[in-house]
Amino acid sequence: MAYQSSESKKEEFRKYLEKSSVIDALTKVLVTLYEEPDRPEKPVDFIKKALGGPSQSDFDSLKAENDELKAKIQQLQSQLGQTAPAEE
Repeated sequence: MAYQSSESKKEEFRKYLEKSSVIDALTKVLVTLYEEPDRPEKPVDFIKKALGGPSQSDFDSLKAENDELKAKIQQLQSQLGQTAPAEE
């Protein structure tokens, strides 16, 4: 009986993946990877990029920009605190 329950859960999950187009998207990406004349050194990065995810360089660039903007916010808040009149 537990075997049937496990099989029905697998089937339900497979239907969910099919309905949400996950299977199609993964199939297309894997076919694209298969058809690549030169195999990428990092296939996981290739798959992420093909699915629309940011690359590591994109991530690093955005993180650096975020750090710069946080520092700028701190600097401006500090300046604002120095120039704001004291409340009575």
